[in-house]
Amino acid sequence: MHISILGCGWLGLPLAQTLLERGYSVKGSTTHEEKLSQLETHGITPYLIRFSPEINKDYQADFFDSDVLIVNIPPKRSQEVLSEYPQQIASLLQIVQHSSVKKLLFVSSTSVYPNINRVVRESDTSQEVKASGQALLVAERMVQEQSRAMATILRFCGLFGPDRNPGRFLAGRTLDSSGQVPVNMIHLDDCLAIIVQIIEQNVWGETFNACADQHPSKEEFYGAAARILKFDPPKFAATEEDAYKLVDSTKIQDRLNYRFIYRNPMEAL
Repeated sequence: MHISILGCGWLGLPLAQTLLERGYSVKGSTTHEEKLSQLETHGITPYLIRFSPEINKDYQADFFDSDVLIVNIPPKRSQEVLSEYPQQIASLLQIVQHSSVKKLLFVSSTSVYPNINRVVRESDTSQEVKASGQALLVAERMVQEQSRAMATILRFCGLFGPDRNPGRFLAGRTLDSSGQVPVNMIHLDDCLAIIVQIIEQNVWGETFNACADQHPSKEEFYGAAARILKFDPPKFAATEEDAYKLVDSTKIQDRLNYRFIYRNPMEAL
């Protein structure tokens, strides 16, 4: 099977390596010319692909000559994200429509859910979220409505792991928010394992949350992570009134018969 990964960054590069180890042929894209040799060193066929918002005119079309396309290009922080990101995805899908891609995995985010002080499941999306979350909802719908490839949407919560240590995120800061609200986190190892299972179990036409089962408080999680690195833990406001959400991943666990490597994110610190 040939797999193309659009976006070989913090998640995409180790994913490519994992798929190569399992015997797949992997193509990977980057937006930086200097990273092409890095991809090649890892055995990944490298491509330079940018969207601004249209794809770069000199892109190599054979990147899309694959069985599975994994789209891992999150929306950028900008005032125009609501218009720019859907345009990027539209440009991508126009190419997919005339490609050999049969399956499409779109990496999304649980930022599509509002903080409504309860458990949120796959049907609980809302437009009452930040602009980046709204842009992702538009992109998800576009992916689901395209007719070329069977598509699965995978919504990751907060990502952490190698080179993204949560002990550095809030260390030493004094925050005006509560430390008692729960966190929604997932370790890189679980991200990789879940994507592999979706591909190998041939699970398409679905939308899934992917978040560790347990949700320690922000104070507990980020405080412990900072102390492990010998940093000062963050200080939170003495309030418990902040809005929150608890991301539920029962659906993906049932559908894939998957059990998290790190059910409690505290175990991965």
